[in-house]
Amino acid sequence: MLISNIGKLIDKSPYKNEYVMMYMEVSRNTLSNWRTGKAYPSVPKLYKLSRLLGVTVEDLYDYTEG
Repeated sequence: MLISNIGKLIDKSPYKNEYVMMYMEVSRNTLSNWRTGKAYPSVPKLYKLSRLLGVTVEDLYDYTEG
């Protein structure tokens, strides 16, 4: 099971949601879904988001079996 850390990492970053939406070229709804784990970014968007936040792609999610 994938658990999204995107919301936590954005909250810890110096960026506001509006800047992240503009940088990532996504809607408010899309960013909200990423933050809550209801939807997942595409692979290119994952890499772009990880660069913005200064983390690895692996940091964006936790994986647990079960």
